[in-house]
Amino acid sequence: MQQKSICFIGGGNMAQAIVFGLLKTGYPANLITVCDPNEDKRALFAERKVSVATDNQTAVRQSEVIVLAVKPQVASEVCAALSAVDFSEKLVISIMAAISIKKITALLPTAQHIVRVMPNTPALVSQGMSGLFARVNVAIEFKQFAESLLQAVGKTCWVEDENDMHSVTAASGSSPAYFFLFMESMQQALLKMGLSASQARLLVQQSALGAANMVVENPTVELATLRQNVTSKGGTTAAALNVFNEKQLAQIVEQAMQACVERSKEMERLF
Repeated sequence: MQQKSICFIGGGNMAQAIVFGLLKTGYPANLITVCDPNEDKRALFAERKVSVATDNQTAVRQSEVIVLAVKPQVASEVCAALSAVDFSEKLVISIMAAISIKKITALLPTAQHIVRVMPNTPALVSQGMSGLFARVNVAIEFKQFAESLLQAVGKTCWVEDENDMHSVTAASGSSPAYFFLFMESMQQALLKMGLSASQARLLVQQSALGAANMVVENPTVELATLRQNVTSKGGTTAAALNVFNEKQLAQIVEQAMQACVERSKEMERLF
């Protein structure tokens, strides 16, 4: 991918996932700056030879690409302090949840090239999934760089309607926690059955990895078909799935994802 100087405003979990993921791909540490007021977070990046700073304005002025990686609650405050910077020739990538491009444009009037991204934490192990949106006025080379940046740490998916970013949040941004919860629940059940913690962990994580790889390696096979292929009529798998169906797992998942979407919309109105 093309290499540009990148400044991350905010050094939280998602910024760490992307930065450390980039470093694993060989992206030069000296082209990355992370600004965060927290000394411990800055130390995490400094240990990996990434430049760190507390002066957001200076760091932004010296960078070609700006990644806004702060919590939505402080978006207005952080961006207001950057409004004096000329962003007209810079690429702004926002990974702030629920903050619309309209809002960012109002906060940073000179910003012309904004790409909104909803990544997820598996970027840390180069298995991220990021949804992207940009308005039609964004230069193609900036869109390509944003895509390449996120593809360096996983897969990407563009959406044409910014409202779809709420669904992307439910589908990928928040979903690693869904899978972790399911795996955690399986592990706890196995512990109650008498297996050791290491046995339970190995059985669960490898089964999850194998199932995911089967999905990836069989792109033309429906998920329902893959499920059916494991399920013999009247067998052990069917017994387990019957419980999930009786407890309405599909409806629970739908309700949970819809709750994620509604919270995302609420946050957009709030911040």
